[in-house]
Formats: sequence, C-alpha cells, structure tokens
Amino acid sequence: MAIVIKTPQEVEKMRRAGAVVREVLEYVRGFVKPGATTMDLEGAAVRKMEELGVKPAFKGYHGYPCVLCTSVNSEVVHGIPSAKRVLREGDIVSIDTGVVLDGYYGDSAITVPVGEKIAPRAQRLLDVTRTSLESGIQAVRPGATLGDIGAAVQQVVEAGGFSVVREFVGHGIGTSLHEDPQVPNFGRRGQGLKLREGMVLCIEPMVNSGSPDVQVLEDGWTAVTQDGSLSAHFEHTVAVTSDGAVVLTE
Repeated sequence: MAIVIKTPQEVEKMRRAGAVVREVLEYVRGFVKPGATTMDLEGAAVRKMEELGVKPAFKGYHGYPCVLCTSVNSEVVHGIPSAKRVLREGDIVSIDTGVVLDGYYGDSAITVPVGEKIAPRAQRLLDVTRTSLESGIQAVRPGATLGDIGAAVQQVVEAGGFSVVREFVGHGIGTSLHEDPQVPNFGRRGQGLKLREGMVLCIEPMVNSGSPDVQVLEDGWTAVTQDGSLSAHFEHTVAVTSDGAVVLTE
C-alpha cells in the first residue's frame, strides 16, 4: 500500500479543487425538483464545470459516461444520469461528483430530497447518514486509525436503525481520484492503518434503510440495495492535519 503524503501546498491546491466541487454540487442541487430528469442534473453540472474551467473527474474514468453519479431511492452509488429517469415528489437522489484542478482531485457527494413531501423514515435516513459522516470526520487526527473512522460512522448508523454498505468504501485522493488507503465505513476502534499528517481521505458513508446487501445492475455501474430499501450517500474530502480534520469540500 503506497500512501501519498501531501505537502501543505498540495493540500491547499486540493482545497481549491474541493471548493469547486462544493460549488458544482450546490448549483446542481437547485435543479432537483419533481419532473426534472437526472440528465437535467448532469447538464447543469457540465455547464457549471465549463464555466469554472475545471475538468470532470468521473467522465471517462474506467469508461464511466458522465460527470455526475445520480442514484435515486434504492440506488446506492454510481447511478448513470438518464433523460428517462424522472424525479418524483418524495424521492431522494444522491449526487456524487469530482473535478480535477491544477492536477489535483476533489470528490464529494450529497443526498437531497425531491420536493417538499418526504417520508419521515427517508428524512431520518438522510439525517443519520449526514451525521455519521460528521462523526467519521471528527475521528480524524494524526495517530488515529482507519478503524476509528469506520467505527464512528458505523456506531451512528446502527444506533439510528440503519445499515452500512460493506462493498463500497471511501479512499485516499490526490493526483489520482482513487489512492490508497481504502476507508471503510465500519470497523473497530484502534485497528487498521494509523493516520498521518498530510494524508487526504474521502470519507463517504453509504447507508441503507434495510439490509446492507447490494448488487450491481447489468449496466455494470449502478449499485442498488438487494431488498429495494432506500439508500443515502454523503461524502467529503478530508485532510489530516496537526489540528485534526480539515474538510476540503466545504
């Protein structure tokens, strides 16, 4: 496992990339409404990236066709935008994207409700998943372990009555979209790789309202819950500093 330690100057470049990712996500969020398609969201993201002069991180990555992943309801991650996928009142949609700026990557995801009327359990899934990400970030500091992050996420999720996806995990990031180490959303405190100042990680809980089991559809990308339950996904790019975690995608 080759962990790439970033200099403060590199972290600063990644902060700029992260700020752009946040700007794109907030822009796209404004297009989430009943009657919109996931391809409408894709179009908004493409326009914003062009306006900001950045390259998309996802398009072309292992052949992926779009700049966004848009995963609706029981779709966990890697949902491909489509003009046929119409958002409806009460849906939830995960929007995951990344950019390359000055040779460095940023990566972040949000899950948002469609319309004003969302089922209480769906809203609770969003709240718990977001809180689990915050808990994972709070565990980040030099000398802590990957297990500390995973345990912090898992504890919040399971206390909320939900389940953590095991097949997909977070990752290191830098001049590549995916670097070592893998960052699971489950684990035991004190176990796993020790964090060092200069590491940059993507922490990204994927949380199901039912069973944790997932399957990948025939398109080779879209992962869905096996039992058809709802899934939510939140992600930040986080630097390990002497002061603890610094979120680069806020």
